[in-house]
Amino acid sequence: MGTLVHFKDLYLEAFDDCKPSFVVLFLKGYSIFCAVMFLLAVYAFLYRAFTGFEF
Repeated sequence: MGTLVHFKDLYLEAFDDCKPSFVVLFLKGYSIFCAVMFLLAVYAFLYRAFTGFEF
């Protein structure tokens, strides 16, 4: 659990000195989008691995 809190602190600290608010919103949205795409890729790989589809 401490690792997740550490990552959260790093994430929030990265945007502390970023002045244009639209850039901060864009970067936060993009990071969430990238996380969702990564989780989707992991899900697709695991689904193919466990259902026996040929690669």
